[in-house]
Amino acid sequence: MDFNVKKLASDAGVFFTRAVQFTEEKLGAAEKTELDAHFENLLSRADYTKNWTEKILRQTEVLLQPNPSARVEEFLYEKLDRKIPSRVTNGELLGQYMTEAANDYGPSSPYGQTLIKVGETQKRLGIAERDFIHSSSINFLTPLRNFLEGDWRTISKERRILQNRRLDLDACKARLKKAKAAEAKAAAEHELRVAQTEFDRQAEVTRLLLEGISSTHVNHLRCLHEFAEAQATYYAQCYQYMVDLQKQLGSSRGEVFPSTFVGNAEAVVPPPISTSPPAATLPLLQAVSPNPADGTMNPAEVKPPASGTRKARVLYDYEAADSTELALMADELITVYSLPGMDPDWLIGERGNQKGKVPVTYLELLS
Repeated sequence: MDFNVKKLASDAGVFFTRAVQFTEEKLGAAEKTELDAHFENLLSRADYTKNWTEKILRQTEVLLQPNPSARVEEFLYEKLDRKIPSRVTNGELLGQYMTEAANDYGPSSPYGQTLIKVGETQKRLGIAERDFIHSSSINFLTPLRNFLEGDWRTISKERRILQNRRLDLDACKARLKKAKAAEAKAAAEHELRVAQTEFDRQAEVTRLLLEGISSTHVNHLRCLHEFAEAQATYYAQCYQYMVDLQKQLGSSRGEVFPSTFVGNAEAVVPPPISTSPPAATLPLLQAVSPNPADGTMNPAEVKPPASGTRKARVLYDYEAADSTELALMADELITVYSLPGMDPDWLIGERGNQKGKVPVTYLELLS
């Protein structure tokens, strides 16, 4: 019991001495042992590494899980050391709703068929998102979190010890200056040597830990590359899924709305072709008639009508199947027109000196 009381009193005395030394330093009444410039740079780099790692970690968590309630739930599961339950993504849930709606509307109806196609794509997008979140959590978030909860805590602990050792060292220096008697000076010098040794030893331990920040940066750099690759893979998958969906919807659009273009293009609707067409129509019919040699249309011979041309925006990329067709790129503007005798699902498209047939379902008519 006596030993514990003495130890408690000793610890209280040390704490009081450090508090006095710290206060006097702040007031400018006591000298402070300064660390060398290299050590200060290491401390500064460690501080901004910790601060930016925290910010990047928190914002990445927001990116991967925008729902704050879900983030709090995952945090509690993690602290309780329990497995986080698998959560259905928004895309998967939307796809499920679309599929169920299609079953009620009738899966064979045009709306039901489209709901099923879009719903399946949403499910695939949701699964890709879940895989991306899982990969990023393991390969990127976990290393950042391990640094903050492991290495940084160790560094912070050793820095606090170093601060205490420095306060003890400066307090010993102050006592040595105030000592008058020879015996008191000898005792103060002994305390100063001990304090200096402990301070130097702790400074070396802390310095080694701070220099380890370089290894942390290398590790985080590797993790950052993995995160970027996972994100690129995820977005590439999403893009491909949407391209496939656009092709499906584009191919079915003509079946569902076969007269869409004709209904919106009064100016270019050709008159019914009789068994004996007018003389003025014959050159146009000859222009779109097959070549005698191969039975295909020669786009170079097609002449636009005097009126009835329109501007159109391309909705999707389209690869020409042969030389009679015009390849398209999404979002470009082309000139289109129809000729008597043409298939209503096709138009003649022009882009500069290039000319060829283009599918109506890939276009949005503008004028």
